[in-house]
Amino acid sequence: MSAAWYRHALDSVAMEARDRLFNLAVFGAAAVVWILVALVVSMRDPLVDPMAGFVGALLIGLAVGLTVIPLFWLLVFGRHRRIAYRGDWTRAVRRGGWVAVLVAVFVLLRLQGAFQWPIALFVMTMVVIAEATFSAER
Repeated sequence: MSAAWYRHALDSVAMEARDRLFNLAVFGAAAVVWILVALVVSMRDPLVDPMAGFVGALLIGLAVGLTVIPLFWLLVFGRHRRIAYRGDWTRAVRRGGWVAVLVAVFVLLRLQGAFQWPIALFVMTMVVIAEATFSAER
């Protein structure tokens, strides 16, 4: 038997089209949000317009969160020997949400002049504990 037949006989060798499409869609959404971040950062000054800082922080958090969602899924997909299990996308979206919230909070703290490393480490520790609780195998 040829190697091509063997490659097509296994289900887990290739990524399914829906997973690939969802990865590309999320990366595309992230690219759009990054463009919005560039527009806000280049055209609005948070010292003159205080709402620009909040909008920028939310957009940066959303952009980073959308960027890491497919990366989290691809990491797990690779770790599971290229097999996608039920719940992998849910876990990746949840982890991307945590990253988005962390980034937005850190940017807001930095804009307010209240960012301190002990606070940042505490918040990150709380997120890790919460994620470990949600991701525990049942």
